[in-house]
Amino acid sequence: MRIGEICTREVVYCERTTPVVDMADLMRRHHVGDLIVTEHRDGRLVPVGIVTDRDLVVEVLAQGIDPGSLTASDLMSKELATANQSEVIYDAIERMRTKGVRRLPVTDDQGCLIGVLTADDVTEFLAEELTGVARIGPRQVALEKAVLDARQA
Repeated sequence: MRIGEICTREVVYCERTTPVVDMADLMRRHHVGDLIVTEHRDGRLVPVGIVTDRDLVVEVLAQGIDPGSLTASDLMSKELATANQSEVIYDAIERMRTKGVRRLPVTDDQGCLIGVLTADDVTEFLAEELTGVARIGPRQVALEKAVLDARQA
C-alpha cells in the first residue's frame, strides 16, 4: 500500500510567522493535534516544519513562556521528516519509529505538501490488514467444505 492512498489529505497548515495563539486556535477549530508549517514556492505549499499540541504544552505552557511572543518558527521541528506519496507504508512506519514521530507530512515528487500521515492512519491501515488475515481461517474452512460437498454430490 502506498502512503498516498491512506494519508489524510485535508491538512491544516500555517506559515512560519503564525503566532502561537493563532496556531492553538487553528488546532482547536479544526480538531487536529498538529499544524504543518509551510512556505509558498512557485505557488505551491512546501512543508518546512511541524508544530504539535504537545509542543505548545511542553515548550510553552509548561515553561511559563508568554505565548504571545512566539511564532510557528520558534516551535517548529528543525529537522522535518517527510514521506513521499509513492512510498510504501512500511517504509513510513520505520521512519516514524526511527525518528520518534507520530506524524509525517506527505509530499508529491516535487516536494509539495499533499497530505499528512498520522499514527492513527497507520493504526487504521494495520487493523484492516489484520482483519483480513483473521478472515483467512474461516474462508479456508468454507472452501474446504465446498470442495467436500461437491465431491459427495
